[in-house]
Amino acid sequence: MNTLLMTFVSRFPRPEFESGYQYPEQAYAVPYESFWNVVDIVLLIGLMSLVTWAAYKKRTRGPIIITSLISVAYFGFFREGCVCSIGSIQNIALAMVDNTYHLPLIVLLFFLLPIIFAFLFGRVFCAGVCPFGALQELLNVKNYRISKSVSSALSVIPWLYLIFALLYALTRSRFIICQFDPFIGIFRLGGDFGLITFGAILLIMSVFTGRPFCRFLCPYGALLSLFSSVSIWKIKITEKACVNCQLCHNSCPVDAVLPPYQNKDNEGRNQGVVRILKYAVGLPLIMLIGALLMRMSSNNLSYAHKEVRLYELVQIQEAHPDNEMLPEVEAFYAQGRTLEELQQNYDAIQKEFSIYSTIAGALIGLVIGLKLINLSVKRTRKEYEIDHRYCVACGKCFSYCPQNKGVLIQRNKINNAL
Repeated sequence: MNTLLMTFVSRFPRPEFESGYQYPEQAYAVPYESFWNVVDIVLLIGLMSLVTWAAYKKRTRGPIIITSLISVAYFGFFREGCVCSIGSIQNIALAMVDNTYHLPLIVLLFFLLPIIFAFLFGRVFCAGVCPFGALQELLNVKNYRISKSVSSALSVIPWLYLIFALLYALTRSRFIICQFDPFIGIFRLGGDFGLITFGAILLIMSVFTGRPFCRFLCPYGALLSLFSSVSIWKIKITEKACVNCQLCHNSCPVDAVLPPYQNKDNEGRNQGVVRILKYAVGLPLIMLIGALLMRMSSNNLSYAHKEVRLYELVQIQEAHPDNEMLPEVEAFYAQGRTLEELQQNYDAIQKEFSIYSTIAGALIGLVIGLKLINLSVKRTRKEYEIDHRYCVACGKCFSYCPQNKGVLIQRNKINNAL
């Protein structure tokens, strides 16, 4: 006990900064972390393969439910929602502009593997491998419809979220996807009360309508929808001819099954073409307006960067030296940094924000313009079709299709005969 007391006295208080003392670097080993990283990747590939097999080969929902349970238990509560494919967007963006940032291999794989599977088979990652989507899927009981106009407007939000997440990551400001994650506090059984409350609200909503976070907030889902729309192999509800019974449309929790459409307004083909051309011609103008507005807002957006906030605080302190010094300002002076150095950093950050904000504004205009064009396209459909951009391969429609029921009955007869 005396030895411990002497050791404590000799170590505290710690030496002053002015003494020239150099603190030794301390490394903390994370036991078995490399082992769990391997387990993460193997399980990620295995679960996505299981969903692919269930959706394409068997057209059954059972394995997808099992996948969802495993994902919520392992990737959600055991691994506490990290590593996260959704948040990896920011790591990839930061690595592109900062050569001093070390991008962990596991983060790169969690970003790329679901995209590769989406390009090959559609959004099988969203089906039940993503713990966020899986948790909402397991809680879903009813599917109250959201009006088409409201859902179309809300579907723009994930793209805006993605653009702003990239903006702040590229400018080394913050990781807003991680900062405002509504489910991470639930998986970790603690955290910011406001975010936990927001996550709980989303989960309550998911009981009555399909996957509100996936449809109207998830930036990674927006990215996957691009690759899913051009996937090599596309999910089919049934191999047989559609009988237009509407059951698949009613069962889909994310409104990814498009009903038959006929030109009820008797709009001529030329009228539709002219309308689309107007939007196409106006698209550059919408992008230009978005770019200008975001460029004008770049100064306000830059306050997300800690150096910009520090610059403002130091400027206030210099103008009013009698004011009580804030801890950030005190640390600035204690580090021996100069005003000239801070000014240079501030100017460089403002220039960076001006460039990236302009690009972000143009992308926002592009998203809005393309959404208007998409809403203007009215293609005649004679039967129910899957919109592969939004289909999350949950498999609910398989059991509702009467054509599939006939196949299942036939399979059961064969199995019983054997």
